[in-house]
Amino acid sequence: MAAPSASMDNNNQSHPKLSKTEKKFLRKQIKARHTLLRHEGIESVSHVTESLVVANGGLGNGVSRTQLLRVLERCGSVEALLMLPNKPYSFVRYRTKEESKKAYVTLNGKEMVDDLGQNITLYLNFVEKVHWEDLRPPVLPPGLMIVEEIVSPEDEKMLLESIDWTDNSFGQNGLPDICNSLLEKCLKGGHIKYIPDQLTINQYEPGQGIPPHIDTHSAFENEIISLSLGAEIVMDFKHPDGCTVSVMLPQRSLLVMTGESRYLWTHGITPRKFDVIQASEGQKSGIITSDAGNLTLNKRGVRTSFTFRKVRRTPCDCSYPLVCDSQSCHQNEAFPSFPENDKEALELEREYVHRVYEEIAEHFSSTRHTPWPQIGAFLKALPKGSIVADIGCGNGKYLGLNKEIYMIGCDRSQNLVEICGERQFEAFVCDALAVPLRSETCDACISIAVIHHFATAERRLATLQELARLLRPGGKALIYVWAMEQEYNKQKSKYLRGSRDSEEKEEHLNSGVLASGLFGEQNPGTSSHNSVCSISATNDLKDGGCNANGVINSKLPVHTNRTSFHSQDVLVPWHLKRDPMRDKHAEPLKLTPDLGVPHDPSPVFHRYYHVFCEGELETACRMLNNISIQHSYYDQGNWCVIFKKL
Repeated sequence: MAAPSASMDNNNQSHPKLSKTEKKFLRKQIKARHTLLRHEGIESVSHVTESLVVANGGLGNGVSRTQLLRVLERCGSVEALLMLPNKPYSFVRYRTKEESKKAYVTLNGKEMVDDLGQNITLYLNFVEKVHWEDLRPPVLPPGLMIVEEIVSPEDEKMLLESIDWTDNSFGQNGLPDICNSLLEKCLKGGHIKYIPDQLTINQYEPGQGIPPHIDTHSAFENEIISLSLGAEIVMDFKHPDGCTVSVMLPQRSLLVMTGESRYLWTHGITPRKFDVIQASEGQKSGIITSDAGNLTLNKRGVRTSFTFRKVRRTPCDCSYPLVCDSQSCHQNEAFPSFPENDKEALELEREYVHRVYEEIAEHFSSTRHTPWPQIGAFLKALPKGSIVADIGCGNGKYLGLNKEIYMIGCDRSQNLVEICGERQFEAFVCDALAVPLRSETCDACISIAVIHHFATAERRLATLQELARLLRPGGKALIYVWAMEQEYNKQKSKYLRGSRDSEEKEEHLNSGVLASGLFGEQNPGTSSHNSVCSISATNDLKDGGCNANGVINSKLPVHTNRTSFHSQDVLVPWHLKRDPMRDKHAEPLKLTPDLGVPHDPSPVFHRYYHVFCEGELETACRMLNNISIQHSYYDQGNWCVIFKKL
């Protein structure tokens, strides 16, 4: 259908003359506009301009450049089309406002078929002039190299035909002889310094991938090489500071990872049937650049990879101890021990909770914008006029959720409270152990992701007592804490990355070939392969996971983000990034795709957490003598309790 009007309703006023279908369209158009503002900071405008944002018409939504241009050019002369990598929308600039207005009226609500053969509906909104500026080209991660045409088409065919996916003895007595000529060529070419003794063969059907990971430092030597056969593919490399580089691996090319690219950057393949690649002819390998005016989609084929490694016999002594399992014992020496008394607990919280949140407040706030459904449901179910305290309110994302209740927030972080003030919310600075409000003045309280920052059981219980003190008789409190169990009822929480959980930490090291998913990586998962060259291994090395309970006098372990917990008391890293929307000294925000422009590594802060085992929060609440537990449940990696004051 066509848009009902060429101007937008910024006040969300009703449209009594519109049909039910037209009203539904307007709701979706407004939702698209809000999504753009929330994720990119780009605000749509109500007046006609030459530039439009096209929701659902993006590379991340399965729409290729050629396909979208064909639709857009029916309305006029397209001067520029900006398609951002992995985004479900794009930006188009027409030569005149008249042509742009025609596209707005004609294409809004129009259905088209994407490259996956699915029907999608386009939603267009006007935007002010979009800055199509060239970014500084990204560079390959240090130590990464791609060697094109490392084998001939004839050798490729021979290698693929040599694989017997059903033979478990293949390569059991060492690397297959058919690999010798390739490895000798790599040795003579200087791509490797020694002959590998271990091989993994994976086959990827279109749509399959492998989660981001770093091959375990202690398992393998520095050099890792991977041969791509059958089809090309894009592999993503990510630095701990968030910098991402997408690299094309052509058919019959060799990927060589050494140094920083091998030890520090994660590498992975996103599960999808189309890759974003350069639209220009001639580029075979290398970085997919940030030139959003030259990107399109490429349908994946069946790719088979031969990945060679050499088993390490001595501990790793690389220059990246923070991510090195061999040096983790030395890393922990710089971190605090589990507190033995209340004084030590307070010192731990000051250094690894209070100070950290002051430092990361702006970046933290930029990541906290979407209310959790069950918390929202709790607040919206409260009677009109209820007085509610949010203890540990952060940036105040729940303070304005229900306009029919009166909410006040408090937080230990001055900077987070100031952000609440900027958002016109009532909030003040205090400690959750001593909230300066009268007893029995609140109809409800919420404590979301707060109590797990207190370092002893006594201090955690004291925060629960404080919540109960604030409630009037009959009032309710909702509490969320991080769960030790990030997999529950056979469902993994969104926090976990792929199949990286503690029960899959078995590593097999041996000369010969290893099955996919068991090649000493930091839990890469096995979802990437359809068929795997199978094989045996004799030396099984298992990661010794930490005990689930905190150990007195022990150093607090540093948790690896997006993995299962192996200790209840941990330090969780936060990689700080500046929020350009809040940085008053930053350059004006310009719409540019982020494909890994190099920048200085961001500082890393460590936050103390006590993650709760099943039943622990409920047990602590039962120690209060004036409450009854109304509901106890698990919500996406969190244990949750609702209790009522008697």
